[in-house]
Amino acid sequence: MGKATGFLEYERAENTEIPVRERIRSYQEFHAPLSEETRRKQGARCMNCGVPFCQSAMKLSGMVVGCPLHNLIPEWNDGIWQGQDLHALARLLKTNRFPEFTGRVCPALCEKACICGQYDDPVTVRDNELFLIEKAYQKGWMQGTPPASESGRRAAVIGAGPAGLSAADALRRRGHCVTVYEREDEIGGLLMYGIPNMKLDKSVILRRRRLMEAEGIVFRTGVDVREKRMAGRLLKENDALVLCCGAKRPRPLQAEGLDRAEGVFYAVDFLKAATRQVLGKEPLPPAMDARGRRVVIIGGGDTGNDCIGTVIRMGCQSVTALEMMPMPPLERRPDNPWPEWPRTLRTDYGHEEAREVFGADPRIFGTTVRRVFEEEGKLTALETVEVVFEKGRPVEVKGSEKRIPCDLLLIAAGFVGTEKALPEALGLSLTERGCAQAPEDTFATSVPGVFAAGDMRRGQSLVVWALAEGRACAARVDEYLMGYRNG
Repeated sequence: MGKATGFLEYERAENTEIPVRERIRSYQEFHAPLSEETRRKQGARCMNCGVPFCQSAMKLSGMVVGCPLHNLIPEWNDGIWQGQDLHALARLLKTNRFPEFTGRVCPALCEKACICGQYDDPVTVRDNELFLIEKAYQKGWMQGTPPASESGRRAAVIGAGPAGLSAADALRRRGHCVTVYEREDEIGGLLMYGIPNMKLDKSVILRRRRLMEAEGIVFRTGVDVREKRMAGRLLKENDALVLCCGAKRPRPLQAEGLDRAEGVFYAVDFLKAATRQVLGKEPLPPAMDARGRRVVIIGGGDTGNDCIGTVIRMGCQSVTALEMMPMPPLERRPDNPWPEWPRTLRTDYGHEEAREVFGADPRIFGTTVRRVFEEEGKLTALETVEVVFEKGRPVEVKGSEKRIPCDLLLIAAGFVGTEKALPEALGLSLTERGCAQAPEDTFATSVPGVFAAGDMRRGQSLVVWALAEGRACAARVDEYLMGYRNG
């Protein structure tokens, strides 16, 4: 273990944050690393407990506890404490090949299951892994290493999001010839065009691309394979097809007058446009510019929070976030004990920034939009209504209607499955949730030689789950290609 008494001697210390008033002036990442000495003490806090829930990924009360990648967390925390960074890196990369992503955007399921968190503060697992991978890049330890031998098999991965990158990485390490097709002009999927730059600097993704290309993986960006002829050609040219196209069909908002008002956008389209502007690829469409506008965001997840942080940086006049679900409790309830995922109120960076800039938390819970008002086609206001849940179903509260001024409405209400064009072109079966039908134990679709992983298979989920699915799917694809299982 790290240090027998480390969790008693050292308090939890997270990476520091640039003050709100300073960081909202740019789209740069706003977390600053701790000193190396302090970071090693954070590694020493890991107890190497007898039952490390942090890496278990077991299901309790319908939710997963611990890391889906089964990271060997106590091992590399010990390496950090001992100053054995190369050894610690090796143990980290054994299970997580992309810690530069999870170290920035993962909600840290591992930390919520850390035994130190039962009565005190958990270990800074996410910051520790980010320290390891960033030091590895700085020291030149991360080098592209092509496989020692080639299998002679060809696999095409459709979609360069986290699931696709994970699958491509694992297949290439087994010696297969891997080509990744991505319809956007850059790889990364929602890592590139769904998560803002201040949360994940896009140079991190481009750095990983160079590493994967050095290992022999070929990326074909700006290629849309949804046309039936193209999909059929890929089937003929490859021994296996791995579909990692995400679950990008946004959930629509049911509100009267929505189709007549200008100034209404899905959050994923807004965030993509904002990122393209930050990267200097193209200017932001004027209709999406939040400067001086009264913004309302529908949805309280990570995407909604990212929209809050983005419109604040644009200089919005105000921002309000509407959430249909009731406000979670501030503290754990008796029916939600450790190590279950804490069903408590979570305040993220966007909420903190809104509090600082506008003086209040932007969220209104238990509320939805009933009607949209417009003048000469331009959005002017929303009619909201309070909602309560009865037997799990939302019921509007009579007499609770309110009118909220709104010039820009962003819908971040989640997704309802994968886009249908490619499954239809390949003749794939879809589930009731609108995802590719592929069992978790095989990842095989209804078409021989075609597999599916990530959000396209499981529905909207976390980056860490996409990475885990990509790796697990690659193992089944490798078995299909080689005729035997490797381990």
